[in-house]
Amino acid sequence: MDHLMRDVRAFAEARDWQQFHTPKNLAMALAGEVGELLAEFQWLTPQQAAEVMSDPEAGARVKAEIGDVMIYLTRLADVLDIDLVEAALTKLDEVATRYPAAEARGSAAKR
Repeated sequence: MDHLMRDVRAFAEARDWQQFHTPKNLAMALAGEVGELLAEFQWLTPQQAAEVMSDPEAGARVKAEIGDVMIYLTRLADVLDIDLVEAALTKLDEVATRYPAAEARGSAAKR
């Protein structure tokens, strides 16, 4: 993760894009990229969505959009000085407490 963050930061610095990489702008760009990822699945059946990576063209588009999402998320975390892995692990612990496996198994009910 650190390697990716350094590479994304260096990419932005080499282009003098830090001035544009405000948390608001990065969050908006991230939302836009997530929208583009969603568009790849928009009219697929659940079965088609599960098999999207078996289609070379559709799979390449999905992979590229996931890459864009990851880049913007990584850059946003860097600008905000958030350790992505630590944030994800903390969130996972919180969700595990809210949804104990024995009680939540097989249920999509929110708590």
